[in-house]
Amino acid sequence: MGKIEGQKPRVVLVPFPYQGHITPMLQLGSILNSRGFSITVAHTEFNSPNPLDHPEFVFLPLPDNLSGCETSYISSLKGISAMNVNSKERFHEYMVEMLEKQPQNGLVSCIVYDNLMHFVNEVATHLKLPTVVLRPNSAAYLRSLQFIIQLQADNLIPLPEHQLQDAIPTHHLLRFKDLPFPVTAEIPKILIEFFTSYANIRSSSAIILNTADILDHESLTKLQQHFKVPIFPVGPLQKMAPKFNTSLITEDTSSITWLDKQAPNSVLYISIGSIAIMDKKELIEMAWGLANSDQPFLWVVRPSSVSGSEWIECLPEGFEEITRERGCIVKWAPQKKVLAHPAVGGFWSHSGWNSTLESMCEGVPMICRPYFSDQVVNTRYLTHVWKVALELNSLERKGIEQAIRALMGDKEGKEMRQKALKMKQELELSIQRGGSSWNSFENLVEFIASFTQQNVKATMIPDSSD
Repeated sequence: MGKIEGQKPRVVLVPFPYQGHITPMLQLGSILNSRGFSITVAHTEFNSPNPLDHPEFVFLPLPDNLSGCETSYISSLKGISAMNVNSKERFHEYMVEMLEKQPQNGLVSCIVYDNLMHFVNEVATHLKLPTVVLRPNSAAYLRSLQFIIQLQADNLIPLPEHQLQDAIPTHHLLRFKDLPFPVTAEIPKILIEFFTSYANIRSSSAIILNTADILDHESLTKLQQHFKVPIFPVGPLQKMAPKFNTSLITEDTSSITWLDKQAPNSVLYISIGSIAIMDKKELIEMAWGLANSDQPFLWVVRPSSVSGSEWIECLPEGFEEITRERGCIVKWAPQKKVLAHPAVGGFWSHSGWNSTLESMCEGVPMICRPYFSDQVVNTRYLTHVWKVALELNSLERKGIEQAIRALMGDKEGKEMRQKALKMKQELELSIQRGGSSWNSFENLVEFIASFTQQNVKATMIPDSSD
């Protein structure tokens, strides 16, 4: 018989450096680490995670040669392209070094990478290493991208305005209006290329999705038929992973102290995420809508999230005086703790997938104000499929006031809160032993372990008794 000497098998993670992408990747790594795998994280210099928050991981910085990354959609796509070009060579060097040190430092089982970091596939293919792609969005979002690609291929873009309210034939839960990019005008070539690249899993052996079967069953079934590789819906990862900090922005914990003084279910929490930007007019209308609603609120205003403004200097005169007794404004908050706080009764959100899952996991109903990308798809599901949210249809102060009152006090809001609490219970069941997400993660662990076993055979050390 042969034997293998050395450390635990190693999984290499390559996240994309935006908050909504890096958080689920680190959560996945933490769970895999608890299941017996060593974890190495290869990350860009831009938005790099803090190794002190994850002492059990090995961190390898990748040069990206980016002095910064703009958040406008097209500029971000150019940044993604630059990251893929600039990080490839060093990542290849890291992997060669890692393979040369096998098995003493642990066999490399596979590489799990964010699909936006597609240079990983080229390196892995060259080194004959298996890859698994992590998609941090919902399955429904991926299907919506596939549909845009098909519309473009069939020369149906631009679509007539009158069709926007029609249901998509192959995805009836969405309307054409709910696609992640407007289809009533020509779509820039760079975006079509991005959608096509993002929907392509290349040579990956499997797909991991931070979603649950109860949320995405129809879309998961369709994706399985399309890709014909194992798909592992293992979400919500934040409920399965040990608690640790994944925020790229310093959190203001005074918000929790403030919440401790508020009545149960009384506070509206407001945050538009880590990259969305609003204009000054929207900020002013939000402020007066909040003021006129008479509702207690915790408002995250991220620095530079208001176009042309550093922070809250554009708030209208008199707002802070009117709301001083019932409002709290911070630059960033520990969102998972905020949503779990008994004082929070509603969440005004951009409907990013991380925020969506975090809100549903705590049974908090939502007001949705989507800005771009998957946020539009998520909003449709939140409001019309899961029915735990209402969409903000007016950005004027009167419409904002009405939406806040509807969510926080009216019969409609109470019904959404009941549905949100039921969804919370169903998600909790899915991650418990025997639940769909629990079973899916068990299958994922076995799947990755099978790569390790193949590598063991390839690097077997003869036993002296042979």
